[in-house]
Amino acid sequence: MNTINCQVQSLTPLTDNVFQVLLKPDQSVSFSAGQYLNFVMSEDDKRPFSIASSPGSELIELQIGAFAADGWAMQVIEHIQNNNNVTVEMPGGQAQLRTDSLRPIILLAGGTGFSYIKSILGDLVSRKAQQPVLVYWGLRDTSACYQLDETQALVDQLSHGQFMPVVETPDENWQGRVGKVHEPLLHDVISLEPYDIYMAGRFDMVGFLRSEFIEHGGIKEHMYADAFAFI
Repeated sequence: MNTINCQVQSLTPLTDNVFQVLLKPDQSVSFSAGQYLNFVMSEDDKRPFSIASSPGSELIELQIGAFAADGWAMQVIEHIQNNNNVTVEMPGGQAQLRTDSLRPIILLAGGTGFSYIKSILGDLVSRKAQQPVLVYWGLRDTSACYQLDETQALVDQLSHGQFMPVVETPDENWQGRVGKVHEPLLHDVISLEPYDIYMAGRFDMVGFLRSEFIEHGGIKEHMYADAFAFI
């Protein structure tokens, strides 16, 4: 990984628990859509986050879910609040977009795992991808929703794109899909065999979904997630 010094451009709450971080690197950066960076707290404390921006973006975007006042992620948010300049190491990960594949694509994420698929989605749009792209984003409840309109606008730029936000416990105003994120997918797609599948979320969720998808025809070698290196 390369060590990159960055200026903090903005720190914006997207929900009560999710923050958008925009960093301006002091040099050009190179990475593939779907890779991650390490946020350097100290020489012995480096914390991984998916890169939400796509290759070629001027700024590096992170989406950080911080759910506890003394939590691992909240410490990073506090570090950003207290420093105009921060250091990251990048790129890392092997679950990047396979740009040489013409297979149809499924992008699936739970919660702030969305940052991983947002990077890939943006890159597919910039590449003017022609294959079908199905985007499934699972959220706990409607208060956890953010950037739905922006994501729909990105998907609408694809020749064959569909966006399905899925809320597990919706309120009475929610008009979208309901359930766990994989349930509408398995209802919509007869067989997963033709697809490249990119996944992000809690490790236990990703491990469960890999098994479920294989039973539904998915091919293990065409499934990609950083979690696979640890489970």
